[in-house]
Amino acid sequence: MAFSQSNEQEKIRQLEIQRQADKQREIDKQMDSVAQLIDTEQYEAAEAKIIYLLKSVRSVPSDLTFYLGKNSYHLAKYKQSTDWLNKYIQLKGTSGQFSEEAIAIKAKAEAELLKQKQMESQQASQVFSKDFNMDCGPTGKVVCPVCNGSTVIIKKNYLGDTYKTCGYCNLKGTLSCEDYNKLLRGELQPSTK
Repeated sequence: MAFSQSNEQEKIRQLEIQRQADKQREIDKQMDSVAQLIDTEQYEAAEAKIIYLLKSVRSVPSDLTFYLGKNSYHLAKYKQSTDWLNKYIQLKGTSGQFSEEAIAIKAKAEAELLKQKQMESQQASQVFSKDFNMDCGPTGKVVCPVCNGSTVIIKKNYLGDTYKTCGYCNLKGTLSCEDYNKLLRGELQPSTK
């Protein structure tokens, strides 16, 4: 009876090993398919297959992180690309099958990401740097934003507070609409009284 039970357990163990091997072969086959799609510039199809693979595996194979990083670069998803390529490099170091290519693509993705950020920054500054005039309402005046209408600027330092008369509103606590718009553009200079 003990021999029969031991034999049965061994069969179950062998079946589990076979099942795992079959599953790994299927994953390898799918990753080869992903590589082929990337090589033939079918990036959207490769991404769909990668997402399918990610959902079907418990732990992500390191080669899949490379393919996802490479494919993301070609889809102009530079942040995603650098993220996945970093993971590949962390897992494989410089000795991985795709390490040199991963490092090269990551450098390109980082450069493109930097260009994107600079472009976004320039676009944002273009919006804010234009000469817009703010409407100050029917009074034509606004509370001085420098001193908040108190006519005094309080600066804190390590010795305590220092008090200085606001040079922008000239002891009025308000700015004319014209001066307010100059202040917003950085053109209004404080008086030195």
